[in-house]
This record gives sequence, C-alpha cells and structure tokens, in this order.
Amino acid sequence: MKLLESTTFETINNALQIENGDSKILGRIESYSCKMAGGDKALYKRFNPQGVNPNDLQALSPPQAPSQSQYSKSTSGDEDGPLCDTISRKTLFYLIATLNSSFPDYDFMDLKSHEFSKEPSLQWVTNAIDSQLTATAGDTYKGLRPALWAAIDNEISLENCDIYSYNPDLCSDPFGEDGCLWSFNYFLYNKKLKRIVFFTCRASSPSYALDSGFGSDFAMDEDEI
Repeated sequence: MKLLESTTFETINNALQIENGDSKILGRIESYSCKMAGGDKALYKRFNPQGVNPNDLQALSPPQAPSQSQYSKSTSGDEDGPLCDTISRKTLFYLIATLNSSFPDYDFMDLKSHEFSKEPSLQWVTNAIDSQLTATAGDTYKGLRPALWAAIDNEISLENCDIYSYNPDLCSDPFGEDGCLWSFNYFLYNKKLKRIVFFTCRASSPSYALDSGFGSDFAMDEDEI
C-alpha cells in the first residue's frame, strides 16, 4: 500500500491533535493506493497462498449499530436473526496492509475477518465520528468538521465507498495501552479508484505520556511527511 501524500490531510492531522482538561485527542487521516508494490506482493502471496482463491468470501462481525436492513428471517423462517456481511480475501488483505502501513511497529498479517465490520451507511459513520469527537473536543471539532469531511470527500468520493471498521481484541489493539479512553479505525474503500482513506483516532487521559504508544507513532509519521 502506497501512502499518497496530501498537504490538505497534513493540515487536518495537525488540527486533530486536540488537548483539553479531560483528554488528549490524536487523529490521523491517510490516503493509500491499493496498487501493490514489491513488498506488498510478497505479503499478498503469504496471505493468499497457492490454492486459495482471493475472491473467496470471509464472514465479518456485525457493526456495533446494525441497520434494520441487516436483519431478516433465519433460514428456518421461525425467528429474526442478523445477516452476515462478507468480504473477499483480496479486500481483507487491503485493510490489513493499510494497518501495517499506518502502524509499522505492529504486524497485522494474522488478523481474521471477524475483527472487521462493514458499516451500515455513510450517514451512520459520519454521525458516529461527529458525535464522538464533538463530545470530547466540543467547538474545536465543530470548527474543523466542514473542512475535514470536504477533504475526505474530495480524496475518496464518499458516496462511492464501502466503509469498514477494525474492531481489535486487547492483544492486537495498537491503542490498548493504559490511558486510552476510546479509539476508532475506519477504512473508506473506493473500489473504482483502488484507494483507501484510513481515519484513525484515539483519546487518552491527560496523564498519559505523549511520547509512548500512538503518540509516538503519530509524531514519527508527521515527521516523515
């Protein structure tokens, strides 16, 4: 996955470093091309060895707030039950490769499809992000919000995206250190553009040192831009 440099995203990422009396927010938006380079091709062969069809579908976990359309009669017809979203192994690799690129100190190659979800709608995702950041950052985020979503839409064409989230367990969570109050990880995937915009954000308690964990990774990434 190749990181696509963006001065607009760099400006927004700087603005997504927000500190108030209750928490410190560190957010990051990155754009990646799904065109595989040499290293990605080797990982892809490892993920899809000979005999494995990259178009095979894998089961995803349900989103945290599924829409009504994701429920239907079970196969017996006697009771309601959730339908299972699926993802191809190729698309799953794109999500995992994005995480590897965004968090170079971690190896996500052993992740399973059930650690990801497909989100029910663009509106649900924007509402979830806006609610989380407004509740924590208040007017600071409200002032940033129009430019943030306009930049993402210009980069990825939001209406044409499938949106996935990463829901890690405590062992593989890059945000799992002490002091983390909440975090989210969304992938906005435009298949036609062969591009993913990754929006990751974390809030930590003020007593948590910025020179550890995600804060350290973020500072490193910013220096590299």
